[in-house]
Amino acid sequence: MISRVTNLTIQRSSLANLQTNLTSVSDLQAQLSSGKKVTKASDDPAAAAQLLSLRGDLARTTQYARNSSDATSWLNTVDTGLQTASSTLRRARDLVIQGGNTSLSQISKDALATEIDGIKESMLGVANTSYLGRSVFAGTSDAGAAFDSTTYAWNGIDAAEVKRQVSDATSVRVDSNGSEVFGEGTSSVFATLDQISATLRAGGDPTTSLNQLDAHITDVKTELASVGARENQIEAATTTLTDKEASVKTQLSGIEDIDLAAVILSLQSANVTYQAALGATSKALTPSLMDYLQ
Repeated sequence: MISRVTNLTIQRSSLANLQTNLTSVSDLQAQLSSGKKVTKASDDPAAAAQLLSLRGDLARTTQYARNSSDATSWLNTVDTGLQTASSTLRRARDLVIQGGNTSLSQISKDALATEIDGIKESMLGVANTSYLGRSVFAGTSDAGAAFDSTTYAWNGIDAAEVKRQVSDATSVRVDSNGSEVFGEGTSSVFATLDQISATLRAGGDPTTSLNQLDAHITDVKTELASVGARENQIEAATTTLTDKEASVKTQLSGIEDIDLAAVILSLQSANVTYQAALGATSKALTPSLMDYLQ
């Protein structure tokens, strides 16, 4: 059986083929101008789903990286304060041993006491160190200074730690418990320094407070070790996050970025095909009633 072919059939077929070729040219031009293979979900549903998942991973990784940077700043502030406290207390210990010399005059002991008073003020300044308006030795408390400068009472919240999430399963403490590092009230390092100063001014032997001072020095060193361990943890997390971010971006690029040379070649080919189709169609649709009447 021979199928009947009419001018209308040829016209519809030719226009449909032209539209297909023009759509291909348009899609390639869109890819070339945007640099992306997938600009909407309908372009490639499977790739679009992968892109959504990868962008979610990238957003989480970026947030964790910000948390890690903030954690590093907190811990650096704590570490600097503790380093200062450690060197300051070592100086205080030297003065205590010097003050234990029985041959010292009272004038010399008074001078040592004045320096001890200065050390106490420095220690209070360290203990009240803040980062972005938050005390780094008072936990989650927003009371301002971690220690009262008169009673040496700690204004922090016990067991209320400031933490930063640096991965799906890891959070790191970024503050320090001032009560554990410096003590509180009459058992604080500040009270110990006051006692040493008073003993010197009274002409007594300040080395009787040496064990208490050594205990405070040990507390500071212990916290320094803890902060160092947490800084190492943050550093490792930061390295992992940097590697993961680079990996996710590479995967995103592999899925959505075009091969520029290949797309240019395809576009040139599609344009040639479209122009050829236009020429063929113009010849196929030429016959009309007017042609037969001539």
